[in-house]
Amino acid sequence: MKGFIFDLDGTVYLGDRLIDGAREAIQTLRDRGDKVVFLSNKPIATRESYAHKLTKMGIPTKVEDVLNSSLIVARYLQTVMKQGEQVLVIGEMPVREELRRHGIKMSENPLEVQYVVLSWDREFTYNRLNDLFQATIRGAKVIATNPDRTCPMEDGQIPDTGSFIGAIEGATGKSIDLVVGKPSPIAAELAVKHLDLDYEDCYMVGDRLETDIKMGIDTGMNSVLVLTGISTREMAENGEHRPTYICESIKDIVQL
Repeated sequence: MKGFIFDLDGTVYLGDRLIDGAREAIQTLRDRGDKVVFLSNKPIATRESYAHKLTKMGIPTKVEDVLNSSLIVARYLQTVMKQGEQVLVIGEMPVREELRRHGIKMSENPLEVQYVVLSWDREFTYNRLNDLFQATIRGAKVIATNPDRTCPMEDGQIPDTGSFIGAIEGATGKSIDLVVGKPSPIAAELAVKHLDLDYEDCYMVGDRLETDIKMGIDTGMNSVLVLTGISTREMAENGEHRPTYICESIKDIVQL
């Protein structure tokens, strides 16, 4: 039995367009007894919305089979936060809702928080940057949901959480404390535990070398780069992160 961990944007679909062969490939894996889970770094949608979107596209998906960076950061904070500690959130409603579900106490006052969750925020302003900065220089630990600089769309790319990481690192002159989404081993562990398999029996399938493929390599999984999103074959062959396999698209996964 094999386990397949699929990235979503750029791997299974682009925007609202299903990538050719994705539905058939995933159904084939399921029919032959392999396990499938979806792991997205994108924090601006809920797990429920991802499951609904996939199901509507013809890939029946339960909410519990979708993992994203919002879930990962919420579970991580549950393990490290002490009673009475609070979090400042730079991010949109889906990540806030996930934190709320996990009992994470949030505050909009940067002077009274011990942690900052830094996520993708399409209404990011100078005032929010200043809130982030004030919390950080007072010792709050900054935890980013994901490091992606951009997100692939049907008509190109748009800025992602990595843009905001760059902003605060530029302001403070030092790196943030932690990234919990891909390529973090925290994300890998959650996905592999969900599949209930060993790392070497799992395949991390994605379109981005520095997140999907790096995580697979770092944790001993098989890594599969698909060429339907961000990274190209040339980048893979000449870059730092060399995938185990390179596929033109998700439809070739069934041949592994």
